[in-house]
Amino acid sequence: MLRIGLTGGIGAGKSTVAKELAALGAVIVDGDKIAREIVEPGTPGLAALAEAFGDGILAADGSLNRPALAAIAFSDDESRAKLNAITHPLVGARSVELIEAAGPDAVIVQDIPLLVENKVAPMFHLVIIVWVDEEERVRRLVGSRGMAEEDARARIAAQATDEQRRAVADVWLENTGTEDATREAVRTLWRDRIAPFAENVAAHRPADGAPRLDDPAYDERLVGRLWVTLGADAASVTADGAAATVELSDVVGVEAVTERLADAGFAPVGEGLFRGSDPGRAVTVRVGA
Repeated sequence: MLRIGLTGGIGAGKSTVAKELAALGAVIVDGDKIAREIVEPGTPGLAALAEAFGDGILAADGSLNRPALAAIAFSDDESRAKLNAITHPLVGARSVELIEAAGPDAVIVQDIPLLVENKVAPMFHLVIIVWVDEEERVRRLVGSRGMAEEDARARIAAQATDEQRRAVADVWLENTGTEDATREAVRTLWRDRIAPFAENVAAHRPADGAPRLDDPAYDERLVGRLWVTLGADAASVTADGAAATVELSDVVGVEAVTERLADAGFAPVGEGLFRGSDPGRAVTVRVGA
């Protein structure tokens, strides 16, 4: 299974990218869609929100009045944290259900608006950031969604900065042209990187001829992915220039972690040596007991 995290600021156009990925065969786990499902009338999620923020967030028919909730929840950090504490566990549980139902050979694309803010990037083989500059996002939110400009800017300000997104981005997809151009870029990404990456992971095979990229932030991402993969079985993880070194805990041998590393996109190629399965980036990992 190849897991991809898809995110970008509100109004950046993630839905266009997700739709094209779905057409190419990916299974989309849409965080926004799930977030709507878990607060439908009669759900525990909606009851918890009403208890936390008051009945004023409910419409006359008992459904969630989203603008009313947004006006409260995005007004300060404390309110936003309260909202997240209620909804995030419910969204997470439903996401796990959908992923497990997809099957072991699926390409899973999790569309997560707050992927960067919630620091979950290390969970994925790849993170795709869809980017549009702030003024264009405001224009889209006001024009196509009918959002007041002040509200649009408040929502944007509450999310991660471009610099924070770049730090976790394996793919930086600029959605500044036509929709057809964006879809073509997604098709190229699928053909050249995603599909072969998925095949390599399924076969526990390294990518041949992957390029070495100049990406100073990648080492931190690599270390994070290895910690997520190995957990307490790792005593230390370091990386320099997309070359990582893992020291295992005293009671753990390399053979005990080989399959986990291969499933995470690091295929075994020799005793204690692993290479990345991603055709878009050369990676080496040395593991010692």
